[in-house]
Amino acid sequence: MTRAASIADGLDRVRARIAAAEHAAGRPPGSVKLLAVSKKMTADDVRAAMAAGQRAFGENYAQELRDKRAALATDPAPPAWHYIGPLQSNKVKYVAGQVALVHTVDSAALLEAIAARGAPQACLVQVNVAGEAQKRGLAPADLPALLDRFAAMSGLTCAGLMVIPPFTDDPQDAHPHFAALRALRDREAARPRPGVALDELSMGMSADLEIAIAEGATIVRVGTAIFGGR
Repeated sequence: MTRAASIADGLDRVRARIAAAEHAAGRPPGSVKLLAVSKKMTADDVRAAMAAGQRAFGENYAQELRDKRAALATDPAPPAWHYIGPLQSNKVKYVAGQVALVHTVDSAALLEAIAARGAPQACLVQVNVAGEAQKRGLAPADLPALLDRFAAMSGLTCAGLMVIPPFTDDPQDAHPHFAALRALRDREAARPRPGVALDELSMGMSADLEIAIAEGATIVRVGTAIFGGR
């Protein structure tokens, strides 16, 4: 099997898993968006996925995003890029205004750095629902204040929340973390703010996407099940 055929096959399998999980959860077909995580993959890998019908791609590293965007910018229908990795203020210039969605806003300082670029940008707030010391993400108790900051800024919008649950050998262990993110979203959605929609829940990866969909995910971030190991 060629590399392109392998990627197309991986996409077909993941799409089938998503459709089955939507059905099992009683959710409408197409209610969950697939974000293909292309970190450390080549521009040709992205093109192969695009040829198989994939449009949205997630990158974890700002300079890799910059280089891949440049390599694919002249394609007839360039990808819709998302940024899903930790973002340092000095790398914001490679991301802000260049992607459809930044998934990893986790502080007022980062929000200010994105705003300083002066370009419209949709964002998600990454929440560390498990309180893991080694992991990025906003503490749940700090979420209302950061959403208030979004409401006060021109050009920036908060489209929802994102979580990376603790690593575990049993994907079922992710249930309470996904449920906690959904509960946070529901609580804050009951308090409307300008520029804050909270329509999106970015959660679930190759191993646990079914669980995330059962708990309300609207975006799943899948890399290995599409492209193979890195």
